[in-house]
Amino acid sequence: MDPASQDINLNSPNKGLVVDHSDSLSDVPVEGAVEGAVGNAANPLPPGLTEEEAEELRTELTKVEEEINTLRQVLSAKERHATELKRKLGLSPLTELKQNLTKSWQDVQTSNAYLSASATLDDIARSEAYKKTQETLSQAGQKTSAALTTVGTVISKRLGDMRNSATFKSFEDKVGNLKVGL
Repeated sequence: MDPASQDINLNSPNKGLVVDHSDSLSDVPVEGAVEGAVGNAANPLPPGLTEEEAEELRTELTKVEEEINTLRQVLSAKERHATELKRKLGLSPLTELKQNLTKSWQDVQTSNAYLSASATLDDIARSEAYKKTQETLSQAGQKTSAALTTVGTVISKRLGDMRNSATFKSFEDKVGNLKVGL
């Protein structure tokens, strides 16, 4: 029995049985892996490296690549198993995101930085300077609102006066005649 075709998921009920790994990641290139490149004509052996040492390194590289592929297969099987368990528990990606956000917000609220900043803001809100500033800004807002209301009323009255003026009436008649003439 070929070890590469065995189910390597340690939690699987099929553990040790032959499994089709046609969807495995074994054909994914490994970063830094160079198959057959050591000691060929296009890439000679580095200085100080014997053919025997190069062969040992090739053998070790092959073993490491096989281990990497095995680990990828195990990880892939574990991820599929975890996805299936989550599906059975009714956990969707959105539910997980909500839970993660809730947990993160709780972590932030209990962090020393948040508690310190919150205490500082509470101290500022209770200070006399803050209260005076708040009161001054409130009064300034009320006065600004009243002033803008007055300006609006004056502009409205002036526009009304202008519309009733003889000059505007004459202009309005000329524009009306121009429109009729077209």
